[in-house]
Amino acid sequence: MSLVGALPFLKPRLSPSVSPGRQRRHTLPASEFRPLNTQDAISVFEIEKEAFISVSGDCPLHLDEVRHFLTLCPELSMGWFEEGRLVAFIIGSQWDQDRLTLDALTLHKPKGSTVHIHVLAVHRTFRQQGKGPILMWRYLQYLRCLPYVRRAVLMCEDFLVPFYQKSGFKVQGRCSITVASLTFTEMQYPVRGHALMRRNSEAIGFPQNVLGCKPLLSDGIWTDVTDYQALAAQPCLLISISGH
Repeated sequence: MSLVGALPFLKPRLSPSVSPGRQRRHTLPASEFRPLNTQDAISVFEIEKEAFISVSGDCPLHLDEVRHFLTLCPELSMGWFEEGRLVAFIIGSQWDQDRLTLDALTLHKPKGSTVHIHVLAVHRTFRQQGKGPILMWRYLQYLRCLPYVRRAVLMCEDFLVPFYQKSGFKVQGRCSITVASLTFTEMQYPVRGHALMRRNSEAIGFPQNVLGCKPLLSDGIWTDVTDYQALAAQPCLLISISGH
């Protein structure tokens, strides 16, 4: 028999009551995806600078260019966050020609059907964990749901060609763009299987949850592209990975 049972006048000490509001603690999801915004620009540039300058001597995008594209087309960016910390990202913009030219480095062509992927970078402490290919796969699946996108293109140094080939990119040939002594290979990915888009505040669902993400809306559906462009300017709205 327990001491409390033997001596009923000894009552167990109760912890002071705590209101439900005080019991709730704000915790960040373990992993989440969201569109980037200008408030993320410095974090983006720090990762990019460390990843590229030691290898190539320059960055695909300088800080003012990062801010430029995150202002014009944040919906074509994707950031991967671990407990609120940016660990990997992609920045893209629209392009309207068959091949990349020097203008593609700085211009966003809203009527273009091509997404030019300017940069994919992973924070140094999170490399060799497969995050780059995973983020690229999720980004390409997201592009499938944008009705105006027909393909994605990028330019890379030759040693990165096998990496992007594993993600489904095909070599188009030598890129006409050079940066100092650097030359590049141009690659493209045909975007197929566009999800049907609905208008008038209706929404689309990704087939078999291709992004592997929890929905943006409480009823389990994604908003259309116009709504996503609005969401891209709101850093508090996050896309969390299911099961993490």
